[in-house]
Amino acid sequence: MQGQKIVSLLPAATEMIYALGLQENLVGRSHECDFPEAVKALPVCTEAMVEDGLSSRQIDSKVKELLADALSVYTVKRDVIKELAPDVIITQDQCEACAVSLSEVENSLAGLLDKPVKIISFHPDTLKDILNDIATVANTFDIAPKGYELLEELDERVNIIKHKLKFLENKPTVACIEWLDPIMTSGNWIPELVEIAGGVPVLATAGEHSPYVSWQKLQFEDPDVIILMPCGFSLDRTLKEVGLLLGQEGFAELKAVKNNRLYIADGNQYFNRPGPRIIDSLEILAEIINPKQFIFGYEGQGWMKFSV
Repeated sequence: MQGQKIVSLLPAATEMIYALGLQENLVGRSHECDFPEAVKALPVCTEAMVEDGLSSRQIDSKVKELLADALSVYTVKRDVIKELAPDVIITQDQCEACAVSLSEVENSLAGLLDKPVKIISFHPDTLKDILNDIATVANTFDIAPKGYELLEELDERVNIIKHKLKFLENKPTVACIEWLDPIMTSGNWIPELVEIAGGVPVLATAGEHSPYVSWQKLQFEDPDVIILMPCGFSLDRTLKEVGLLLGQEGFAELKAVKNNRLYIADGNQYFNRPGPRIIDSLEILAEIINPKQFIFGYEGQGWMKFSV
């Protein structure tokens, strides 16, 4: 299947395609696929139903409103898909708020093309799931050896961190914040990454969806480290809304704030993209949680310390 045309409706899948050397097969992308830079030249096959410029609270409300009405947060551009006539479309059914859903893709393809189209849909909840998705893409396009090579490289990077922290005793509690208003903590693969990076994840469970938590619950937990990594937000975008937390009663009394262990990370490019750069996300966590052991060079680009 190496010669077949691919449309990726998921940024993580697009990054897998490039990492596996399949970029010549890629003919279309989602509006959110922006890495590597070269992918931006491809036709855009989706659009968001949530307008730009909304606050975190407004985005959350709009997404809930759309989903409550059984509407999609994103739509597929049927005319573009028809013109591209792909053989394979990659999407996801893990989170309807994060990217085009499987059901939306299936509905949009109904009667659209005069040939069969293979749909690959990802549903990762853990690090293992993410790595298995990479293997799925490699196997689908008959390049299993390339997939093994990439997975071995990623696994080696994970093992370097595990080995260095093998005898670590004092592990800080870590709260990763996936949304600022209302507050949502990072679930799925993030707690697992925190553990590998030498922390103790709190307020979320590995392999389970990201939960909403109250400000009072975050206060009560009072973690040693707080990392803000809002889904879809760059460092600059998060900086514009960090005041939502700063204004909370008792914020200055949090242990992480008093000890200067409040951080902002790029949730758009890293943590919320379950593709090859999820290992970059792990390395970022290792730098933040155990700065004496790790310097990978992400500070200033992938994360920053935020001093109140």
